[in-house]
Amino acid sequence: MLNIKRKYFTWAMLLLVGMGYFSVMSSLDMNYFLKSLIAIMPIQLGSVIYMTYLRWNQS
Repeated sequence: MLNIKRKYFTWAMLLLVGMGYFSVMSSLDMNYFLKSLIAIMPIQLGSVIYMTYLRWNQS
């Protein structure tokens, strides 16, 4: 039961952070090329952190 609550809490937090990031990115007035690079940056950082985590915890 606790795992289900933790799972929903994690999804809710990710949803709130995503919505906040989207609203900030939508309100920026800058070049579209730079805006697209900045918009993709969290995905790239997340994947680098995840791959580093997997490599360090490998047996």
